[in-house]
Amino acid sequence: MWRLTTPFIVSIGSALVWAGPAAAQGRGGADWTTAGNDAQRSSWVRSDPKISRDSMQKPGFQFLWKIKFENEARQLNGLTPAVLLDRYIGHRGFRSLAFIGGSSDNVYAVDTDLGRIEWQNHYSAGPAAGPGSLDCPGGTTTGLTRPTGTALPVAIGGRGGFGGRGGPAKSGVGEPGEGAVQLVEVGQGRGGRSAPGAPGDAGRGAARGGGGGFGRMPSLAYALTSDGRLQAVYVSNGADSEEPMKFLPANANAQGLIVADNVAYAATVNGCGGVANGVWALDLASKEVATWKSGAGSPAGSAGPAFGPDGTLYVATAGGEPSLVALEPKTLKQKDSYPTGSDFASSPVVFDYKGKILVAAGAKDGSIRLFDSASIKSALASSMSQNGPPSGLASWQDAAGTRWILAAAATAVDAWKVVDENGGPSLRRGWVSRDMVAPLAPLILNGVVFALAGGDAHSHAVLYALDGGTGKEVWNSGNTIGSFVHGGGLSGGSSQLYLGTYDGTLYAFGFPIEH
Repeated sequence: MWRLTTPFIVSIGSALVWAGPAAAQGRGGADWTTAGNDAQRSSWVRSDPKISRDSMQKPGFQFLWKIKFENEARQLNGLTPAVLLDRYIGHRGFRSLAFIGGSSDNVYAVDTDLGRIEWQNHYSAGPAAGPGSLDCPGGTTTGLTRPTGTALPVAIGGRGGFGGRGGPAKSGVGEPGEGAVQLVEVGQGRGGRSAPGAPGDAGRGAARGGGGGFGRMPSLAYALTSDGRLQAVYVSNGADSEEPMKFLPANANAQGLIVADNVAYAATVNGCGGVANGVWALDLASKEVATWKSGAGSPAGSAGPAFGPDGTLYVATAGGEPSLVALEPKTLKQKDSYPTGSDFASSPVVFDYKGKILVAAGAKDGSIRLFDSASIKSALASSMSQNGPPSGLASWQDAAGTRWILAAAATAVDAWKVVDENGGPSLRRGWVSRDMVAPLAPLILNGVVFALAGGDAHSHAVLYALDGGTGKEVWNSGNTIGSFVHGGGLSGGSSQLYLGTYDGTLYAFGFPIEH
């Protein structure tokens, strides 16, 4: 393995996890930590200092920069969605970083303020099972993640999280002998739990309460390599903190990697490398591995399981029976199921609706199925899309309290409202976007829906900004993006959005940052 790093940062192998809290988990979601932003896979960033439905009507939002990585695409896969770490405190002060996986077993860290590569790693975990296929591309397939809380994030008034990056980073001086203001706040518990003494506790504070802020600095990083082992290393220098932990069989097509409550989870799909389809859990303290096998079906969607606030995992499958299951955290014992055998096409999304925890998933027949997490044996509602099966879902709630579900269908983005009808929650069509070529799961940032038309081998990707309440187009990227997107997607926060294309280029859009 060759490596170029700066202190306090490390990555290894085909997936990377930071052992530290989301910088604003539960405080506006300023950090995009995992597939779909949070454990519920909502793709919703609740607040932002610059992006809003009003500001997008005015000039200012624009293409910012792009970086071309030396990465060899595997089949149609190039770069994974970026994982973000805003206002990280290193030896050079505050930094804003994005971590991206490349399909040929590369991991990159980018300074998002300056648009430059901070460090890059290449890892080889041994020979691959073969040249790969569309279903089993090999290389980096899990994406990147940082420890994520299962509690439902909440919005706060004003600027999201720590104010994002609406202005230049500032510091302050505390009382004599107490250091900077931020360090004083840590001691007073304003930023979350203090850093643990035992490596096995890494990530627990973030998972239990969302934490955030500066309460727990990253101490360990976890890496899921192509040989199926999870490695624990110190972020200061990349040294191993313990022996690599056996997690998955080698050459699995793993998706939706996430760490919650000190347990790592991933879904395996398409029977790649002879690995059974299902969900895997690794207890980082005991090193025990649990598995739920989906039988004839394969977990649907690229985001993996979605989590309820109590830690329950919800998994939709394509083929087989049951087709939607609820699993216990850590043990993966089956708690409940939807036994109709319907083929699902998307990962689930979990959200709160008037005190109830609801679960939604898109089916291959084009419908959106809605369930009450208290019992998923039958669907509360089902609404049919006119634009094909949804490959990805997102969910958000507007300022008036209306809950929305957005579906990336085959040719457009469909928006549905959750309403009360016939004595319970139901789905009502809200709006439909313009036609798009291969749209991916949208991102909602402070009431603005960002939809990505992924394109194909004959057309480039286009990013659209839509009014979240009406679907009206307010901005698009035109011909800026030079390639298509497959197997990747959007991530964002702190007034910027990121997407990686098949040709290995990372693009940034947003409002310019003050320096």
